[in-house]
Amino acid sequence: MAGATDRNERMNKTELIEHLASKHELTKAEAGRILETLLDAVVTNVKKGNAVTLPGFGSFKQHARAARNGVNPSTGAKIKIAAAKLPKFTPGAGFKAAVDPKAAARKAAKAPAPKKAAPAKKAKKA
Repeated sequence: MAGATDRNERMNKTELIEHLASKHELTKAEAGRILETLLDAVVTNVKKGNAVTLPGFGSFKQHARAARNGVNPSTGAKIKIAAAKLPKFTPGAGFKAAVDPKAAARKAAKAPAPKKAAPAKKAKKA
């Protein structure tokens, strides 16, 4: 994977398409169409207000931000900021663990043990 090997570099769309093409023996055109289809599906569903969840990776949702008052920093004048609908991404546990394995281990150690299921009640005979 050329390009985004250094921590300060970013992977761009072209590099992602090249990675998909090489990983799955596709042409760059096929990989590009697949990526466009995926992105279109996410955008379309979030725009409609639906969440898109990819287990282990994360979820995309629409987030409503309420109207609020603000201050123009250059003039100090009070302004009204309109309500807005924004896309929101929440990373999944697998993604978080891949980025910071130590944090995932700390969270797992801190989590309480799961509760045992209550024993089944016996039915009364009539």
